[in-house]
Amino acid sequence: SPSTWFDIFAMHSVSPFLPLLFTLLLSSSSAFTPSSLLLRSTAAPHASLSPSSFVRPIHSSNPRSSSLLSFGRKAPNGVLSLSSRLVDIKYGKVCVESAGRFEKFFLDGVETAVPIEAVRGENWASWLDQQDATTQSWAASMRFSGRAGDHGRHLIIPDESGKVKKVVLLVGDVDGYGEFLSFSALPTSLPRGVGPYKFISFGGVDPDMVALGWALGCYSFDYFKKGGSSEASISNTVSVEWPEGANKQRVKHAGEAIFLVRDLISTPAQEMAPGDLQDAAESLASMHKGASTSHVIGKDLLSRNFPMVHAVGRAAAEGYSAPRLIELKWGSESDPRITLVGKGVTFDTGGLDLKPAAAMRVMKKDMGGAAQVLGLAHMIMANNLKVHLRVLIPAVENAVGGNAFRPGDILTARNGLTTEIGNTDAEGRLILADALVAACEEPCDLLIDCATLTGAGRVALGTDVPAVFVNDEALAASLQAASEEVDDLVWRLPLFKGYGRMLASKFADMKNVAEGSGYGGAIIAALYLQKFIKDTKWIHMDHMAYNTASRPGRPEGGEAMGMRALFELIQSKYPAPN
Repeated sequence: SPSTWFDIFAMHSVSPFLPLLFTLLLSSSSAFTPSSLLLRSTAAPHASLSPSSFVRPIHSSNPRSSSLLSFGRKAPNGVLSLSSRLVDIKYGKVCVESAGRFEKFFLDGVETAVPIEAVRGENWASWLDQQDATTQSWAASMRFSGRAGDHGRHLIIPDESGKVKKVVLLVGDVDGYGEFLSFSALPTSLPRGVGPYKFISFGGVDPDMVALGWALGCYSFDYFKKGGSSEASISNTVSVEWPEGANKQRVKHAGEAIFLVRDLISTPAQEMAPGDLQDAAESLASMHKGASTSHVIGKDLLSRNFPMVHAVGRAAAEGYSAPRLIELKWGSESDPRITLVGKGVTFDTGGLDLKPAAAMRVMKKDMGGAAQVLGLAHMIMANNLKVHLRVLIPAVENAVGGNAFRPGDILTARNGLTTEIGNTDAEGRLILADALVAACEEPCDLLIDCATLTGAGRVALGTDVPAVFVNDEALAASLQAASEEVDDLVWRLPLFKGYGRMLASKFADMKNVAEGSGYGGAIIAALYLQKFIKDTKWIHMDHMAYNTASRPGRPEGGEAMGMRALFELIQSKYPAPN
């Protein structure tokens, strides 16, 4: 039967186009027509946050609900599907709704708990001298010395019956990422069935940061594992009483924002198309009183004058994959105006200047800037800062197709400036250009854009330190100080005008890359963006948005980088009303 042929193709290393060819060849049969391959969703919308019992449809012009042509492996219900899941779940919405999943592991008013005593590394010897001989002997037998390499490690001290009497945590700057991450290994490494636990000292760390360190240690991303869900992803953690003196709401909002950013970035591109980013923005707005969203999609981008957003995204499929400009607004128009712009390339093939396989492997993260501004927007709205907030997200997939934009094409931006395309893999700056022009068309006291923009930024500063470009000296100093204050380091690079000549074009106002030179790429990209900034203070953040390896509190996958630093800056300038 035709379905058997599809199963055979699914099990063998055969060109994925052959099943589709068989569909077309057999379409003349009355017993087997293309219409028999049309899928209908039968699952109740949002019946569960777990995707494991669904088969995912290919995105269509009528997403998530219409009949969809698909092919490949036979699903449990007998229909054929390219994917192993037919998901009627909007993952952008799921990411927003499950961002606070760590909160259930913080308790109030615990009467009986296992104490956790945090001791600073430099104070370990003097602390140990004050303990009884049994504790001293136990620490020595466990080779717990208090040296720098022990920072973030804990020692379980048993009582006479062998039960857990106390936990001692050694606090220090773990690998340079901040003392608060000393607390991040505890949620998944402390004995289960013993707690809850309670901090009796913090080792000199602010209680807010103690709680945040614990919260980040609860994170994992298990949605797409068998039986996985937002609940399963924290099933291996233990509970702790809220640290005394911690600002619970502030910690919750920061944790929610970081979990949101991580989830959005780590979600595979098949489930995080431009339409899914729109779902995330709309769901976020629904959580905050007075917030609203709007969007411009597909060919409407041309009539609404976002031509470069359309050009970059036009080769992608219709429906959820169609390019769009997403806007969120919140707050009183009489308050200081903050505008956030986030690069939302949900997958970057490189376009016709195709990336090599290794470079394309994690390009689901190329919407990390969009994820970060949504997380930052949540922190601003949840903390009720006295600002008028505007968020703009140009969301596209940089796909390959017959209508993809080409090297040598000349594109016109929203402000009329023309760009000659030197490389289609420098697409992020093109969509940001239209959004930055739109941002400057309304009054703006501070404009911030976040983007996974250049590999050159990573060459300069590595994967974990975002590069920032600022057109105001006092603002740059404030941002640097804020980043160091909250252990969320960023580093300023110069907007060196001398490199502007590298963008010169013989045929257009500028090129999008400096051809023939591999030097200064992050600066050149920032100089390109600066041409679209008008009369406002501006911060451009070029960041990785992805942990390449797992460390306590920083698991491999999507990451908010520099977001807490930006919030600290904004909050210091525009605090919430008393």
